[in-house]
Amino acid sequence: MRSAAVVGTGMMGTSVALSLARRGVAVHLIDENESAARTAASLGAGVVGRPGGPVDLAVLAVPPTQVGAVLAAQQAQGLARAYTDVASVKTGPELSVSAHGGDAGTFIGGHPMAGRERSGPLAACATLFEGRTWVLTPTGATSRDTLNTGLMLISMCGAVPVVMDSRAHDLAVARVSHTPHVLSSLLAARLEHLQGDAARLAGQGLRDMTRIAGGDPRLWSDILESNATAVADVLTELSEDLAVAVAALRGLTADDADERAQGTTLLADLLGRGRTGRERIPVKYGHSVPSCKAVRILIGDQPGELSRLLQNVAELDVNVEDMTIDHSPGEQSGLVELLVPRSSVPTMDARLRGAGWRVQSLVPEGTARRQASVPDPDTFLSVPPMRSEKREP
Repeated sequence: MRSAAVVGTGMMGTSVALSLARRGVAVHLIDENESAARTAASLGAGVVGRPGGPVDLAVLAVPPTQVGAVLAAQQAQGLARAYTDVASVKTGPELSVSAHGGDAGTFIGGHPMAGRERSGPLAACATLFEGRTWVLTPTGATSRDTLNTGLMLISMCGAVPVVMDSRAHDLAVARVSHTPHVLSSLLAARLEHLQGDAARLAGQGLRDMTRIAGGDPRLWSDILESNATAVADVLTELSEDLAVAVAALRGLTADDADERAQGTTLLADLLGRGRTGRERIPVKYGHSVPSCKAVRILIGDQPGELSRLLQNVAELDVNVEDMTIDHSPGEQSGLVELLVPRSSVPTMDARLRGAGWRVQSLVPEGTARRQASVPDPDTFLSVPPMRSEKREP
């Protein structure tokens, strides 16, 4: 692939352009908002304006409801030899291609499973797609050359291709992407009038659950409109479980002992199903990583501390599967959580402690749990954050 055009220079389109440009592809940036295109160009994503002749591939980074019309218009002007989109819904755009008189043979639907809660070209990232799943939804009309060009795009962006039927894709993303966004927004809406003292109690769990609620409401309204039935079906299932949860919680305050016991059983079942479902989520994108465990380290909030910690971890030759950082409100400290293979935990714990790090303690194996509130032995106990001391370089 030597040349490409990106139509729509928001966060997603600019990220695609940056990924291709760093591979030496000549990228042309097209956007009704010329200011956005110029901003993308200033980041090194390409040049503003249409190419002099057909490019190898045009990427349509527009909302799902606009894909069919934009494709037909660009094909009529001979923009490219092959076309794809990056919309998070596939059935609607696929149907709209023929409805607008587009050429289905040179178009293949695409959806990179990556994104950010921020929008606009300044939120773009050249490495956004590395290691992420990128779905392609060819139809019976899609030419082999178009499919191969789509696969080449994914390869150049460092992503992992998955070929799916468009309807299967939409049913899947309703559960793993679209409904979670609705629930994140509903939960975040409960915080709209939260008072200052209560807001200070918010921790990493709440931040994780409400992060995606920061997405562009207009874009997400378009996405949900395009996959409304599938999302509504999942929300219906959730509403049934919510009704059970509410009834169970009400039952816990009942005078009748049997009703309280039933409430406890129902809650335990719901929470157990949630834990089982969460275990289905791959730790790495596209891959499951068995038998991992979190190691939590309290670090000071000063320059160089995180770098020094990661350097010490690197010296242990331990593969870190994931990392999160939770800052302590009002304190000069933060909690770093490293997800590592379970077999590495004892050595890592001892070596980090020996290097002076404050590692949160494991509950010794076999410790009796005298109260229901005692954490499971496989979890780490929380310790109050301490103000960090300055360390010598």
